Amino acid sequence: MNMDTETTLRIALQKKGRLHDDSMGLMKESGIKFNIGNGRLVAQSTGFPVEALFLRDDDIPQTVFDGVADMGVVGENEYLEKGYELDIVKRLGFSKCRLSLAIPKSEHYTGVGWFDGKKVATSYPKILKKFFDEKKIKADIHEIAGSVEIAPGIGLADAIFDIVSSGSTLVANSLKEVAVVMKSEALLVVNKNLEADKKEILNQMLFRFDAVQASSSNKYVLLNAPNDKVKEIVSILPGMKSPTVLPLAEEGWSSIHSVIQEDQFWDVIDQLKANGAQGILIIPIEKMIL
Repeated sequence: MNMDTETTLRIALQKKGRLHDDSMGLMKESGIKFNIGNGRLVAQSTGFPVEALFLRDDDIPQTVFDGVADMGVVGENEYLEKGYELDIVKRLGFSKCRLSLAIPKSEHYTGVGWFDGKKVATSYPKILKKFFDEKKIKADIHEIAGSVEIAPGIGLADAIFDIVSSGSTLVANSLKEVAVVMKSEALLVVNKNLEADKKEILNQMLFRFDAVQASSSNKYVLLNAPNDKVKEIVSILPGMKSPTVLPLAEEGWSSIHSVIQEDQFWDVIDQLKANGAQGILIIPIEKMIL
């Protein structure tokens, strides 16, 4: 691919936290590495025409919208809350969480109507207002930044609406999760006016991301099977196109090679064993080019 070496794609990334770690892991697996020592906020990659700008996650949507960065990795929750018009080019499948309503453990929850007339503390007032409007709930939404979970305990609010991952923070503050409003994951968002030469770089980056993510969600399987069971086993293992079948030195047996999706792993293995497969090997795939 011929690219103008002077053209550089600028990507906004979270400067610390889980989203930062997951984003940098994907970049590294895709052969895109940054020198981010000494707390640098801007870093050039080696071997790929992309520059990273490290920001607070809630600043990323506006930075991409304003064109200061060409693209960014941002949580879906922040993208929806900020409301800037950007192109979502890829759901990245990591940094998953949910935005939920939580109330004190001592309260008896009777459904979303419980929130009618209550004061709810949150850092995501727009998302919460939309939810309450859809449910025709009249609540007092109190916007605060950070430490939302302490609001009921200090009398600032009756309930909270916040990010939940493991739920341990809620437990530590004597709260219980009662309603999931939305689920969130990392998004790759792009400025709608991205220039053609930068789109070329973006497409090459997406190609690398796809190869990395396809490999992580699939496994390579090798097994031995009696020839009279090959047809049945091949029907279980469709593979990327079709399984590879090779004769073994032992007469009447074949070796079958294929790819299976990780979320189908145990169901497939049980079916293979039931159809006479032996010596089943499951091997991780480093990269997978579709």
